[in-house]
Amino acid sequence: MAELVLLERRDDGVAVVTLNNPKVNALSQEVLADLREVVADLAADLPGAVVVTGGERIFAAGADISQFGGPAEAHRIGIGFHSALAALAALPRFVIAAVSGYALGGGCELAMACDYRIAGEKAVFGQPEILLGIIPGGGGTQRLPRLVGPSRAKELMITGRQVKSEEALRIGLADEVVANDQLHERALALAAEVAKGALVAQALTKQAVDRGLGQTLADGLMLERHLFTEVFTTDDSRIGVASFLEHGPGKAEFTGR
Repeated sequence: MAELVLLERRDDGVAVVTLNNPKVNALSQEVLADLREVVADLAADLPGAVVVTGGERIFAAGADISQFGGPAEAHRIGIGFHSALAALAALPRFVIAAVSGYALGGGCELAMACDYRIAGEKAVFGQPEILLGIIPGGGGTQRLPRLVGPSRAKELMITGRQVKSEEALRIGLADEVVANDQLHERALALAAEVAKGALVAQALTKQAVDRGLGQTLADGLMLERHLFTEVFTTDDSRIGVASFLEHGPGKAEFTGR
């Protein structure tokens, strides 16, 4: 049986995670289980950065509706989505979604669990669950308003309206839009650039933002002070400061420690 989620570790420190469930990359419970295994592999041997991608026409079409049933099935599906996407979001590395084509329902939720979304010009995003008489169950009701604001998120989820790449960029659902034939090149180039950086400082930055968003400003600032102090225990902080003083900004060669 073919692997439903592929993992490629590149020589430049980038790991590429590819959904492989033709024809529409439905996020079945089996796909989500494979995704959890891939993320566990990444967590055990961290790369420099991660790119998540799917098919050219369909990034991911959402949950496998054939697995829907009553409340008991919904509970299992929700746990499957939340556990897989939370594990991906918790990776202490910069995770980039390279979105080509449709990212709907669970596919949109997967993209939102990443740190940064690069969309091909033909990409389409949406949370159309309302058209089935249900609500998003893979994190959409929480991640979407954090990206686009509560009013726009409610409008998108309550109407089920889909948005093309340029609107997604305008409202903050996408972070970049590039030509479809340049999508993977751009995502891999950004990931390779990040992978050469101060990886511990990157992880602490991600932690400060993600944890801080769930706290008061005062608590978030306290967290920042703690992590700011912690980062000065790293080799990269010593390398970066010394390089700046001797050569100016942007010349440091970090070790990732």
